[in-house]
Amino acid sequence: MYNKYNNRKYNNRYNVRGVNGGGRDCRMENPRTTDFGPEPFVINIEEATCHNDNFRRALWTGTLLQLTLMSIPSGGEIGLEMHHDTDQFLRIEGGEGVVKMGCQKERLDFCRHISSGDAIFIPAGYFHNLLNTGNCPIKLYSLYAPPNHPRGTLQQTKEIADAKEHY
Repeated sequence: MYNKYNNRKYNNRYNVRGVNGGGRDCRMENPRTTDFGPEPFVINIEEATCHNDNFRRALWTGTLLQLTLMSIPSGGEIGLEMHHDTDQFLRIEGGEGVVKMGCQKERLDFCRHISSGDAIFIPAGYFHNLLNTGNCPIKLYSLYAPPNHPRGTLQQTKEIADAKEHY
């Protein structure tokens, strides 16, 4: 089945321009709030992740899996959380920080430094947090199985995300 978003024209909207000696300009030229699931979908995930400036954006939500993009500002964090019935995978595309996990909220005894290229696996039922210790935003994508956020979630900042969590 053909999906109009699975073509080169759509991917070209993720305009990657060299800045500061060949680095990436990590802003989407034309940000979309649309969640492309559950239809078949292909995207350059590295470019989409790098271009995302939102704290959290659900890009694809299916019945059993969800892809979100995140940008954690320097000095920021995801915030301590736990998903009872959801396994989570994080892939760090840029930035550096510390990930902490544990079976108890008061005992996060798993602590590792993370940086670009790292993959983090978070089992269901584990408390976890990711803190940005670097000088630039952490850019990551996250896979949830099953989905954890409402289809089409778009939260520009952590403050907006926290307000929706406690609504």
